Amino acid sequence: MENIYLYMIIALAILAIADLVVGVSNDAVNFLNSAIGSKAISFKTIMIVSSLGVAIGAVFSSGMMEVARKGIFNPGEFMFNEIMIIFMAVMITDILLLDFFNTVGMPTSTTVSIVFELLGAAVAMAFIKIGHDGGGFSDVINYINTDKASMIIFGILLSVVVAFSIGALVQWVSRLLLSYNFEKKASWVGALFGGIALTAITYFIFMKGLKGTSYAKESFEILDGGTMKDFLEAQVLPIVFFSSIFWSLLSYALIAFTKTNIYKLIIIVGTFALALAFAGNDLVNFIGVPMAAYNAYGAWNESFIAFGTLPTDFSMEILADKVATNNWLLFAAGMIMVLTLWFSTKAKNVVKTSLDLSSQGETKERFQPNFLSRGFVRMAVGMSEMASYILPNSWQTKIEKQFEAPTIKISKDKVHELPAFDLVRAAVNLMVAAVLISIATSYKLPLSTTYVTFMVAMGTSLADRAWGAESAVYRVAGVLNVIGGWFFTAFSAFTAAALVAYLLNLNLQVMFPLLLVLAFGLLLRNYISHNKKAKEVKAEDRLTKAESSSVQGVIHESATNIANVVKRGNRIYTNAIKGLAKQDLTLLKKNKKQVIKLSDEIDELRDNIFYFIKNLDESSIGASNFYINILGYLQDMTQSLEYISKVSHKHINNNHKKLKFNQIKELKQVDDKIEILFNDTQDAFKSGSFEKIGAILNEKTEVYDLVKQKIQAQVARTRTEESSPKNTTLYFSMLLETKDLLTATMNLLEEYHSAHDSNVKPATIDAPEEE
Repeated sequence: MENIYLYMIIALAILAIADLVVGVSNDAVNFLNSAIGSKAISFKTIMIVSSLGVAIGAVFSSGMMEVARKGIFNPGEFMFNEIMIIFMAVMITDILLLDFFNTVGMPTSTTVSIVFELLGAAVAMAFIKIGHDGGGFSDVINYINTDKASMIIFGILLSVVVAFSIGALVQWVSRLLLSYNFEKKASWVGALFGGIALTAITYFIFMKGLKGTSYAKESFEILDGGTMKDFLEAQVLPIVFFSSIFWSLLSYALIAFTKTNIYKLIIIVGTFALALAFAGNDLVNFIGVPMAAYNAYGAWNESFIAFGTLPTDFSMEILADKVATNNWLLFAAGMIMVLTLWFSTKAKNVVKTSLDLSSQGETKERFQPNFLSRGFVRMAVGMSEMASYILPNSWQTKIEKQFEAPTIKISKDKVHELPAFDLVRAAVNLMVAAVLISIATSYKLPLSTTYVTFMVAMGTSLADRAWGAESAVYRVAGVLNVIGGWFFTAFSAFTAAALVAYLLNLNLQVMFPLLLVLAFGLLLRNYISHNKKAKEVKAEDRLTKAESSSVQGVIHESATNIANVVKRGNRIYTNAIKGLAKQDLTLLKKNKKQVIKLSDEIDELRDNIFYFIKNLDESSIGASNFYINILGYLQDMTQSLEYISKVSHKHINNNHKKLKFNQIKELKQVDDKIEILFNDTQDAFKSGSFEKIGAILNEKTEVYDLVKQKIQAQVARTRTEESSPKNTTLYFSMLLETKDLLTATMNLLEEYHSAHDSNVKPATIDAPEEE
């Protein structure tokens, strides 16, 4: 019997490593967001600074894993076998939950997840014990630390409201004072801002990063025998006052004499500080449970060897004592976190969500607006209009001038080279997050690091007018989705951990290996799915945006797009006919997804028209007309393909009568003809041999006549022998939409044929020089 617990300890060690990986992927957004978004320093430098912060934070971590041991439940109320079930349920649930959030690119709180998993598993075990012992519902209070759970829920609400409000206020004041021309301000302005920001961040390092370490609890002679922790708590105002003077003077010296960009320094120090605090304080969320399980196993094993104590008879009161974690174990955990930081693509995915929602420029909006986001935006617009009536016009003019963002002429395709926001906003993000977390720590309030950093970034985005009329409903919807995900974290963590604990309790010998295999299977499945999606983004058939400034340039540049659309369109049309012939619902369902994907990509190209036209000079307006026309024809082609795919899928999905042999045969004849036409078109555009287009256009009449013949044949059949209205409707729909597809294709070819001139050299927009 005892061997099962040894296997559980080994499994928990493996799960701890997996949890470190998925946990860092989720929490990296906390400290990478501002530095990556502002592009203040190179990505390599950002990663080095973050890695140092994570490594030092992990090594100097307090190593006290009280949250997992006694923070949520009363360990003395449980026996060893019950506590092992609780810990195993928590770890299995945690890695699956965090990996799910990482896969969808949504930031969540590792603290909230671990707390509610412990709570859910402990409540499940408590009810099982009460059921066996004949107790009542109210007896659950004896097993659970209810104060901690209520504090965490309070912390979620407090984090959201306070962080968003303070972030918005500080950013608004900072922008009002500094404007977007902050680098041209007097040296003392930058020095004062640097002094305040660096004071906030360094105090945060002491309060959140170092106060919890074992060194902070040791007494020092220089402090008259007191501890660093007591000194930091007692001397808040003097520390802040002298630090602000020191950092302001140092900032002034750096700006005036060495021409240092103080905002970049703030971002570097702030990134290091948040990384340090993350590793030092959140490490318990990943290895706390396995360490508590290891201590519990060690204590029970000693008792078992000495007295033969059974797992069901060994109380877990020992977990109420403090036990320091081995420093080498902390170092190993830190190294795993650093490696994950460098190599995890999911970490970049989570960071991207935060950056997209806070970006100053145009981004592809991931979230769809809902009635709540529309309501909030309308309310904000109403409040803005109200403020415009109250404030004098002279004030409004001055405020508008300070918030006037510089216009940067750059094409849509190069937007990724622009920072999501400027150095001031990045510095404010780090400074406000540091101050709020420091204050919360000093007053022992349970603010979540993830919630604070994310909501501060959203608040500063609102104040900085990053959420304009073009994007507000999408951005607000995104924020609401993320906040909803946080509450979903708490609910799902509690429910899933309780269910897993119940299943493990049913039959530990069977359920333990079964659930473990299931957990790793789901992790592997998510990993494969994530890689597959990443590869799809890089697919060579993906459409690219035009950058040229002349008709001939657009012709040559868009040729690859046309070849790709024709290639994918040919495959979609053929699969629709094949799916109908074989009544293959799976193929038709897949085909439907493919055409929707193609349609979305063409919509992206249409969204690029604004930027394309903006980059043209007066002599190149003809290029815009040509580009708009070909995008219109491409959209017509995809609409026809979408309709063909939809009606064919609907017919088979509804189990209607199969098309007759003659109908399938005729559709195949049309498909063969279209395949030849599309293959010739693809070859012409892929090779850039636009002279071939004339020969392809000569086939126009032959293909049209074939489709007309099939329509006439079906009319004759309908009058004499056809008995199925659904079949007739489907067949006519397929042929008529095929006719529209051919019309759009021929219009596209004619546009190219008439516009192409082999004697004119294509003109393109010069790429901006790199700094």
